[in-house]
Amino acid sequence: MVAKKYIVEGEGLPKWSNPISHAVVVNNMCFVSGQLAVDEVGNYKKGTIQEETTLAFANFFAALMNSEFDKDDVVFIDIAFDNLEDVSEVNTIFMNLFPEGKRPARTIYQAQALPFGGKVKITGTAVKDQTK
Repeated sequence: MVAKKYIVEGEGLPKWSNPISHAVVVNNMCFVSGQLAVDEVGNYKKGTIQEETTLAFANFFAALMNSEFDKDDVVFIDIAFDNLEDVSEVNTIFMNLFPEGKRPARTIYQAQALPFGGKVKITGTAVKDQTK
């Protein structure tokens, strides 16, 4: 039997008006929806690429925490940018969050438009090690 848990609200998560779950947990896997630079009340926080990426990752990690997963469980990250020229700034943040040897698989790409006119959207998957 597949057990599912839908994370719609929780500590540190933005309040969405959108009809989505921040994350869905299926057994030992957590699928995190695209996280943006949005504050806890759901307002987009326009800023530099570093500011928006930092807030989007904070929302991503809040979704993980509320799903009972953590950064070490992340196996895949998908990053959409509005401008690929920002990749070096985002890479710096990514490398600080995920040290060498613990970096998840990743895709990056340029999107023509992101919600709220944002600069970055972060989506990902985490898997719990069931051997521990």
